[in-house]
Amino acid sequence: MPLDADIAANLDDLRRRLRAAASRTGRAESAVRLIAVSKTFGPEHVRAAMAAGQREFGENRVQEGLDKIAAVAGADLVWHLIGHLQTNKAKKAAAAFAWIHSIDSVELLRKVDAGAADAGTTPQVLVQVDLAQETTKFGAGRAAVAEIVRAALEARAVQLRGLMIVPPIPEVAEASRPWFRQLRELRDGLVADGVPPGHLGELSMGMSQDFDVAIEEGATMVRVGTSIFGRRPPAGA
Repeated sequence: MPLDADIAANLDDLRRRLRAAASRTGRAESAVRLIAVSKTFGPEHVRAAMAAGQREFGENRVQEGLDKIAAVAGADLVWHLIGHLQTNKAKKAAAAFAWIHSIDSVELLRKVDAGAADAGTTPQVLVQVDLAQETTKFGAGRAAVAEIVRAALEARAVQLRGLMIVPPIPEVAEASRPWFRQLRELRDGLVADGVPPGHLGELSMGMSQDFDVAIEEGATMVRVGTSIFGRRPPAGA
């Protein structure tokens, strides 16, 4: 099957599943944003997804994202940085990405905010939370989240919009449900403590293997790559 047709068929199937999962929670399909994770795939894959109506894309690495943004310059797309962000890349990220999902410290938040102020941009940011405390994952611990949220509310340029999680890789989708539920409950607790709800409306959670469950637990953004573009090429290939 040609690339365009293959990706279009995958997106059709994903949107059907997304619509069904949202319906189970009494929400409309439009309440959940599908972010096509294009990391390691070339601009031709982005163009194929664009042709099928996809407008939001996620990248893990700043430079790869910048190269891809340039390759499809002029397209009406929304770019999300979803991977770990080093402080020395904060300025570039703040200038180029509409959304940054991986704010995991006050230091990084302030670096991104300074970069955005210098660039005249207003990136929407999410606080990445590591509830499982995995040594191989990035993210703020539960106890640190409130401090990062407070710093974001005082920022000059960035706009706090919610929380993000990358839970342990599940053997079955249901295994992710407790982590998604805990993130939602953490968000609800912050709101109960006085954080304006509009600053925590987004929950970025769920990937190819478990996005249906994430939506059932309140996800407003799902980050899906393999189910759209196929298996990623091996590193160095």
